[in-house]
Amino acid sequence: MTEVFLGLGSNVGDREAQLKAAIDLLDEQQGIEVIKVSSFYETAPVGYVDQPDFLNLCIKIETELSPHEVLERGLAIEQQLHRVRKERWGPRTLDIDILLYGDEIIETKDLSIPHPRMTERAFVLIPLQEIAPDKVEPRTQQKIKEITVPDETVKKFH
Repeated sequence: MTEVFLGLGSNVGDREAQLKAAIDLLDEQQGIEVIKVSSFYETAPVGYVDQPDFLNLCIKIETELSPHEVLERGLAIEQQLHRVRKERWGPRTLDIDILLYGDEIIETKDLSIPHPRMTERAFVLIPLQEIAPDKVEPRTQQKIKEITVPDETVKKFH
């Protein structure tokens, strides 16, 4: 089994319900077990800013699936929860990103692990530091808790 960390976000519809549904759907997948879930965090959008605020969280799963199989399952769950891809960084019912897959560094046409922008985003680092402070980021060899969080407004949602 491989330890994998995912980042989830939603800013369309009932954000909390969609994130909870995504966690349940991930946990129901053959070969995936959800181990840990961070708190929910509310954040302003990044990139394309003319859209509602996001709810974000990170989860730790254990899986026997390959990185590409995890990606495929995540994309299928996004579609199941009505994700529509119109514009980069645009509004979405659900976004699932693979942040870390074991200690691997993966660069393919459709997959980059560790997630290339995870250390630049407070809405990823804060929930990841909550559930995996001692996990080592393979590119920098820094523990997650040692990575400087960007100055963005991120607040706990409950």
